[in-house]
Amino acid sequence: MLKTPLNKIINRVILTLLITIFLPMQVIAQEEEPTNETSSNSHQSDSAQAWLAKMSDAVKSLNYTISFILLKPGADSQPYLWRHGVNEAGLEMEQLNQLNGPGREVVRIGNKVSYFEPNVPPYSLQSSIINGPFPSEFFQRPEKLMLGYEFIMVGRSRIAGRAAQQIRIISKDKSRFGLNVWLDQETGLLLKMNLIGQEAQLLEQIQVTGLQVTKEPDPFFAKIEPGMLPEVVNFNPSAAINSPWTIKYLPKGMTIVKRDLRRLSGSGEVVEYIMLSDGLVDISVYIQDRSNSKPQDNLVGTVQSDTLLTIEHGELNITIIGKIPAATANAIAKSIQRII
Repeated sequence: MLKTPLNKIINRVILTLLITIFLPMQVIAQEEEPTNETSSNSHQSDSAQAWLAKMSDAVKSLNYTISFILLKPGADSQPYLWRHGVNEAGLEMEQLNQLNGPGREVVRIGNKVSYFEPNVPPYSLQSSIINGPFPSEFFQRPEKLMLGYEFIMVGRSRIAGRAAQQIRIISKDKSRFGLNVWLDQETGLLLKMNLIGQEAQLLEQIQVTGLQVTKEPDPFFAKIEPGMLPEVVNFNPSAAINSPWTIKYLPKGMTIVKRDLRRLSGSGEVVEYIMLSDGLVDISVYIQDRSNSKPQDNLVGTVQSDTLLTIEHGELNITIIGKIPAATANAIAKSIQRII
C-alpha cells in the first residue's frame, strides 16, 4: 500500500467525495498514575458496570454545568460549555456551546434539538440527544458496549481537582483503539477521556476544566422560550437499497446502522454509503463501481485522529474513514464482496 502526504490525501478526498463527514466523537487514553486517595463518597461497588450505570444516571438526572477542552492533533484546542438541567416536570434541558471561533450552539428541550450555526439558518431536529464530542451511546446505554469491549477498573486519581475513578476500555478483538475514562467519584460524571493509539500515543483528549452540580437547573434554561425555537425539520427516510455488496468482516460488537445511496455534488457520481457503529466508534464506508468512477490510488493516512483509507478492490473503489487502526480499515475494505 502506498503512503501519500497528508495534504494530498485531504485534497483527494475533497475532490472525489465532496462530502462533509460528522463523526460522533470517540476518545481514548494515556494512563495516569493512580493514587491511593479515598473518599467517604466512594461508590459502593467497585465494578466497572456499576460505575458506568452511575455515570449514565448522573448524565440524565443531575443539574450541572461543565467546561471542557477538546484536543486533537494538528488542531487548536477547542473549549466547550455544557449545561444540563431537569425542570420540575421532569423535562430534560441541555445546551452545548462551542466557545472559540464563530461559535456553534445546540439547545435541547426534551426531544427537540435546535442548532444555531454561523451562515446557516437555525433549524431543529427530533432527537433525545445532542451529537457532540462525547459518544452518546456511552452515556445513554453503556451496557450495549459490553458486546465489543472489556471494561477494567484501574485505580483512583485526581482530575480537575476532584477525586476520580479510572476505567480502561479495551476492544475485545484488538481491532479498535483503546479508551481510558475518569469518572467523578462523587457524582459519576465524566471528567476526562483519552483516545490511545496502538503505540500508546495520545490521539484525542477531552479534559474537563470545571464542574458545578446544583440543586436547581442553571438560570440559562429559564430564559428559553420553547415556542421561539426553530421548527423541526422532517427528513424523508432513505429508501432501503438492494445492494449487491456485503461486508464479510466487522469488528466484534459493530453493526451496520445506516445504508443508502449518495450522489457526489462535484461529479454527479453515485456512491453507496454505509455507516458502521459499536456505540463508541462510527466508521464511514463509501463504495463506488470502478466502471462508473475515475481510477484512484491506494492511499492510507490520518486526518487529525481519523484514519483515511482508499483502495481499489476488485470491481470497486472503496474509501473508509473512522477512528480505527489502518489495519482494521483495510480488513473491512478487503472483506467487501459481491452477494452470490
